[in-house]
Amino acid sequence: MNTILFENVRIIDPANGVDQPGRLLVRDGRIAGTDAAGAEGRPEGAQVVDGNGAVLSPGLVDMRVEIGEPGFEYRETISSAARAASAGGITTIAVLPTCKPAIDNPALVRMLRTRGEESGAITILPYGALTKGCEGRELAEIGMLHEAGAVAFTDGNRAVDPARLMRLALSYASGFGAMVVQHPEEPSLAGSGCATAGALATRLGLAGIPAAAESIMIARDIRLAELTGGRLHFGHVSTGEGIELIRQARARGLAVTCDTAPPYFDLNENAIGDFRTFAKFSPPLRSEEDRLAVCAALADGTIDAIASDHLPRDADDKRLPFAQAATGGTGMVTLLGVTLARVHDGTLTLPQAIALLTHRPASLLGSAAGTLSVGAEADLCLFAPEQSWLVRAGQLPGRAQNTPFDRRPLEGRVLGTWKAGRRVYEAGPTAGAAA
Repeated sequence: MNTILFENVRIIDPANGVDQPGRLLVRDGRIAGTDAAGAEGRPEGAQVVDGNGAVLSPGLVDMRVEIGEPGFEYRETISSAARAASAGGITTIAVLPTCKPAIDNPALVRMLRTRGEESGAITILPYGALTKGCEGRELAEIGMLHEAGAVAFTDGNRAVDPARLMRLALSYASGFGAMVVQHPEEPSLAGSGCATAGALATRLGLAGIPAAAESIMIARDIRLAELTGGRLHFGHVSTGEGIELIRQARARGLAVTCDTAPPYFDLNENAIGDFRTFAKFSPPLRSEEDRLAVCAALADGTIDAIASDHLPRDADDKRLPFAQAATGGTGMVTLLGVTLARVHDGTLTLPQAIALLTHRPASLLGSAAGTLSVGAEADLCLFAPEQSWLVRAGQLPGRAQNTPFDRRPLEGRVLGTWKAGRRVYEAGPTAGAAA
């Protein structure tokens, strides 16, 4: 393989506490070393990439992605998801088991890992189904799925409702050191709701979901984690009350972690005005007070990771009355740009933001990704944090186009992505520029 020398870059590697201008050398697909800016000498025959002052970071690690394959290929395939991921600077994705059939079979876990390797662009880390068929009735074969390579266990956007079943899941998974990921929403309170309960939902005539549906489920499962000693992770937390419960549990030494997604720190419930189905999510978008609480939790470290929460949907899934439309939005292409909005407004430092997108989710998943350590696989993201571009639904890389950020100008453009030292994405000279 070729030797690559990245020059004139700002190297940010939060896993090793590095933030400095310098050079980075890749040899045979792995990180071979770094040196300071201004250092002289180039390895013979090296390909030189001049970053022109851009940031070079580990490839992003996205810990919450649905891809549609197998079973829903009309929404997204592994190939189209790989294109979207590469354009977003993402080199590792953790894939939810909510496909058809659900990932409750060890053969499917191995298949997804292999298909990721075959793509040459992404590493796929499959979640195993927590219950058979992700139906919340009977535990899946957690031990066999773990042995096959499942990185954690979840039913995706379906909360495990019976408390006894969740207790068994936490207890059994703890025997393998495995993490259980819960959708934080009490199902009987959520019911058929489609928006956060409050004045806006009432005005729009939409069935409401109380914000307390999140904190009630979080409180219950924290108690179950305390009872069993299991590792518990909450996906896409969205309320200040729920976050405070997690903060308190961690202060007591419990193995409780959480992530959030860009819609919950960049948008509030007003984004559903005029019944915009691209802004329909589960959990639903919250109040401005809750959005600010999520931002504060990102800054103080209570939230462990930012995930894209990429849920591809076909146009027909969304082109329905709001109450009937499918939940979810695409997120891989916009993950970095929306996260950097919290850098530009002072909520986060750039190293904090990169940590939330790289080594912190990798650590939760037990992955060696998310670092620029010597010897690590050269998964890299080169981006210009100040360069603007305009999100255009219908023109995004990948098959799915259901973004809540349509027509949103973002600062933070991915210039190039490398997987194991091979370039898998290169931005065109004007591609994605803001209009």
